[in-house]
Amino acid sequence: MNYKGFLLIILFVVTDYTLAQQKTISANEAVALALEHNYGIKLASNELAVAENNKSVLNSGYLPTLVGNAGSAFNIDNTEAEFSNGSSTVLNGAESSRYNASINLNYTLFDGLGRSYNYKQLKLRYQLSELEARETIENTVFQLFTIYYNVAQLTENTSALKQTLQITKDRLLRSEYQFEYGQNTKLAVLNAEVDIINDSINLINTKQELINIKRDLNVVLGNTLTDNFSVDTEVDFNNLYSKAELFEKAKSRNVALLQIEKNISISGLDVKSGKSAYLPTVGLTGTYGWNKNNNNAASFVAVSTSTGVSGGLNLSWNLFDGGSTITRVKNSKINLESQLLQKEQLEIGLQRDFNNAWDAYQNALNIYQMQESNIVTSKNNFDRTEEKFKIGQVNSIEFRQAQINLLNAELSRNQMKFEAKLAELQLLQLCGELLNVEF
Repeated sequence: MNYKGFLLIILFVVTDYTLAQQKTISANEAVALALEHNYGIKLASNELAVAENNKSVLNSGYLPTLVGNAGSAFNIDNTEAEFSNGSSTVLNGAESSRYNASINLNYTLFDGLGRSYNYKQLKLRYQLSELEARETIENTVFQLFTIYYNVAQLTENTSALKQTLQITKDRLLRSEYQFEYGQNTKLAVLNAEVDIINDSINLINTKQELINIKRDLNVVLGNTLTDNFSVDTEVDFNNLYSKAELFEKAKSRNVALLQIEKNISISGLDVKSGKSAYLPTVGLTGTYGWNKNNNNAASFVAVSTSTGVSGGLNLSWNLFDGGSTITRVKNSKINLESQLLQKEQLEIGLQRDFNNAWDAYQNALNIYQMQESNIVTSKNNFDRTEEKFKIGQVNSIEFRQAQINLLNAELSRNQMKFEAKLAELQLLQLCGELLNVEF
């Protein structure tokens, strides 16, 4: 064997040893890492925390406002004063000062139920944010598995290509021996060398694809893994037998449908909140104040200090605001109608998407099972061809064709296995069950 071939063997031995040392990340471990470290999920969690703060009673308008005020003033005046008894005085640079402090309470007793509807809206918006966070998690998990199973497929493809390369190397060695003993021509050796180069290139390209897609997976996982990791290539399919039962789950748990239902509820409250502007507002006010005046000599009172409490009710009724409230209520009703139309549209689209996903899953599963059978046939065909090749009943071209047929069958089987699993996960996502199954 030439020097180049020897280097290739050393390279693949080192690579195999490296792969053997890799840590295998299971599907469940990958999901756990994504939930903890994925940046999209972290951002969604922050948005949910904001929505939780907004739904607090502190943001509801139900609590009173309490404002403290304080002030002081200092004057220097030139004053000429004439009193009622006919006397007069002139003051130059007369000093006077005033001080005050107060605490003011304002509380809305009734605002036409507007804040009640607004408070309910805030709670619904929090629930909507929960659904949006769930949607982000579902999309991230599905993206994770799209990449995860791509890694698994390329891992299995790499194994198949390595096996193919090894078979071609054995063929080259046999062809060289046969040529040395005059049992074959140089053409068989050259054909084997060409096939080794082609198989080596295919393996190198696939390994590079595997390295790249591993980097993509690590990004989804928040860059928590080292380069030296592998994934579990075994796939377990869930028992999804009842199409009708799954569709009922889709109608009750699909995250997009649940979001539009929350938006409909929010729009309904928006209409009621707009109508509350037709009613009066009743408020309570209270003040506790302290005042002190230091007057100049021209005043009858030199110093005065007062403290006191005052309170009152006020009523405000916007009898006509130029029609803005009427317009706002009309637009809210139109928006509610639009939300209802969107729900109908979404239900129709959901039924179509569910049927497509169900058919895609069933077809992919059936094709995968057929590919499994095809592997057995291709393997038997290759084994028989190999036996005949060893005793000279089959030439190298026929042997190579059987080898390629087996490789193609293995690559197709790998592809359909993971396509079937992704089709299953897409169906579960439509049904709102993606986060409720074991992977």
